[in-house]
Amino acid sequence: MMYVKPKKHLGQHFLKDESVCVRMVEAIPEQKDMLPVLEVGPGTGALTKYLLKRKDLETHVIELDEESVVYLKKYYEALGDRIYAMDFLKIDLEKLMGKGSFIVAGNFPYNISSQILFKVLDYKDQIPFVVGMFQREVAQRIAEKPGTKQYGIISVLIQAYYDIDYLFTVNEDVFDPPPKVKSGVIQLTRNKVLKLDCNEKLFKQVVKTSFNQRRKTIRNSVKSMLHDAVDTSAEIFSERPEQLSVEEFIQLTNLLDVSN
Repeated sequence: MMYVKPKKHLGQHFLKDESVCVRMVEAIPEQKDMLPVLEVGPGTGALTKYLLKRKDLETHVIELDEESVVYLKKYYEALGDRIYAMDFLKIDLEKLMGKGSFIVAGNFPYNISSQILFKVLDYKDQIPFVVGMFQREVAQRIAEKPGTKQYGIISVLIQAYYDIDYLFTVNEDVFDPPPKVKSGVIQLTRNKVLKLDCNEKLFKQVVKTSFNQRRKTIRNSVKSMLHDAVDTSAEIFSERPEQLSVEEFIQLTNLLDVSN
């Protein structure tokens, strides 16, 4: 049996516990018509094995590690030409997967897991569903609600377009090599928001600017974005960023939008 050495610089931690893989695959809703699923960072195919058993999913995998690609081609012949030796963060997903809908899944490398989700946001109208494993703190942050220290930029930006469910925690000892932290599996389901009721580019800027100085009130954290027409006496300006819901960030964006 060919052995693939996990590579630290790629953030590889190969999953050994097949029951975790089963639970992750079961978290993907059953599809009426076959839908492509793109697994990011399959490594040696622990999750791939169970994705391939789903007759309602057409499994595609994208892997940057050349050694893992050789392994997958050897042991997962059923994938055929659906093994892509590419960098997920650098590719045009529409060119790779076409213009239709597809699911994203994976035991995501910790060092790029947040970037993977921001890439998903770029293709949110094509990606109705994501099931992924993250470092537990990151998974909790994504799923967190307003009013806590964990709630932040990624919480707001992802929750604007997806409903988030934290599914379960995974212990360190089910990986090779074991990471130094626990992992968490979350489920993202695209909500019904086709477009935010504000300037979406400005919304993103407002969220990032607010949380960059999260200990300050909104009035002070977005000071650089204020203009004469803004009434900063509005109650929202007295709040701190972690207290604002997605809807309130939309409201704030509209208050700061000079084009209104």
